[in-house]
Amino acid sequence: QLQASGGGLVQAGGSLRLSCAASTRTLSRYTTGWFRQAPGKGREFVATIRKNGGSTSYAESVKGRFAISRDNARNTVYLRMNSLRPEDTAVYYCAASQRDIITTMKNPATYDYWGQGTLVTVSS
Repeated sequence: QLQASGGGLVQAGGSLRLSCAASTRTLSRYTTGWFRQAPGKGREFVATIRKNGGSTSYAESVKGRFAISRDNARNTVYLRMNSLRPEDTAVYYCAASQRDIITTMKNPATYDYWGQGTLVTVSS
């Protein structure tokens, strides 16, 4: 239902754009987030864009480097990642939530639907 793509191998300082496309759901009706999971670590919040108003929120570790956006015509949410660092290496997942409670948007349990993940590897 959610298809994440755009991952790959990039050198430190480089950029990637991840895409999260929905086939059966209209993403503008959901708060959509990106999470990541590095080897041996838990799932970590990266960014979210709210369904109501489209405001965005970021983890401190990516603020100023990453940007989340939504293209309603393409029914796709993007994560633009600039100035990538080796510590950004992880599997990135997109997720959609029917809820829109700002205090819970960083909690993976808030999200109802998940994509399969796309691997981002940043070499030093």
